[in-house]
Amino acid sequence: MAYVRGRVRASVDALEHLVGGLGTATLALGALLWAAIVAVTCLVGVGLLAAPGALRAVRWVSDRERTRLSRWGEPIPTPGPVPAGLRTATRDPFVRRELGWVALYSLVGLVTGLVGIALPLYAVQDGTFPLWYRLVPPDAAPGIVWWRIDGVSDALWVGVLGVGCLAAAIWFSPVLARLQAWPGRLLLPPPPGVDLSLRVAELTATRAAALDAHAVELRRIERSLHDGTQNRLVAVNVLLGAARRAVRRNPDRADEILGQAQDAAEQALGELRTVVRGILPPVLDDRGLAGALAGLAGSCVVPCRLEVDVTVRCAASVEATAYFVVAEALTNVVRHSGASQVDVAVRRERGRLLVCIEDDGQGDADETRGSGLTGIRRRVEAYDGRMTLTSPPGGPTRMDVELPCGS
Repeated sequence: MAYVRGRVRASVDALEHLVGGLGTATLALGALLWAAIVAVTCLVGVGLLAAPGALRAVRWVSDRERTRLSRWGEPIPTPGPVPAGLRTATRDPFVRRELGWVALYSLVGLVTGLVGIALPLYAVQDGTFPLWYRLVPPDAAPGIVWWRIDGVSDALWVGVLGVGCLAAAIWFSPVLARLQAWPGRLLLPPPPGVDLSLRVAELTATRAAALDAHAVELRRIERSLHDGTQNRLVAVNVLLGAARRAVRRNPDRADEILGQAQDAAEQALGELRTVVRGILPPVLDDRGLAGALAGLAGSCVVPCRLEVDVTVRCAASVEATAYFVVAEALTNVVRHSGASQVDVAVRRERGRLLVCIEDDGQGDADETRGSGLTGIRRRVEAYDGRMTLTSPPGGPTRMDVELPCGS
């Protein structure tokens, strides 16, 4: 039974992929026709001015497919803009691969999408036909195979055909979805060699972000120690000196000063513990990620619903990064969003830790306004993760973070 439920769930997911792929295939067909018309008119010199626009249209459709495939599997990086100049653009390896993809996907994407959608439609239509076959003329029976319907037995055969279409949809929809994605997985990733250079550039950028994040963290710790703990310890030293001088002159006054020194020492210890927790919260070792996040959610001023689906422990650095992401995001929600509810969901999937924070506030969050979002992005990218922020004016605001999850 569990196997059947899994197959049905996989077929529903595949149908969603096929519907999205059919839309992209329709756009790809339009881009292919436009590029073909421009190519033909270029032979007489008329289409030379329209050629850059046609290549940009192909790039736009290709980027849509890259984004779609990245949501369902391994991410595919998007190239930059189409190079200026027709000769330079036609020599670009990305442009050549995209033109090949448009030509191939216009056929494969449309056929697989139409077949994938037609199977469940025929399953519903033919499977329910015995219930309404009297409403149509005998010569107007629906179905893939046509025959004359003279009675309930013929209608039941159409229903059997509908059951067959349902079985075919359950079993073959995932195959059709993989076949539909095949041209994009083959031609839209960077060409060999280019992928390596992009990866080197990405690692260079993330290394710089890691160094910047490390420097910011050191400055934060130094500022906390200088402005808080150090001042408290100086006060303790001054009070102890005053108490030492007062012992001979006024013992009662010395006892009062020692009490003030003790209070200042306790405050210094409290601030020092806060700084230590900011480096690596000990609650992660004591209670794990779920317990640590439960503590954050419970102390949040805005009502917070927490859902954690992480059955095994991740690497300490991953858990610490996820903890700080949620802590900073909840701080932003309290300070800037005006939200009445915030949802935090954490799960582990395909070797990655996925963190989602969504609130119902006023939205319009901007990383350039100093709200801590830039620090979150740097911390995530320094660990080779990804952060996506969606915050239209009026809300809601949603932050999705993906972290590579080692063991």
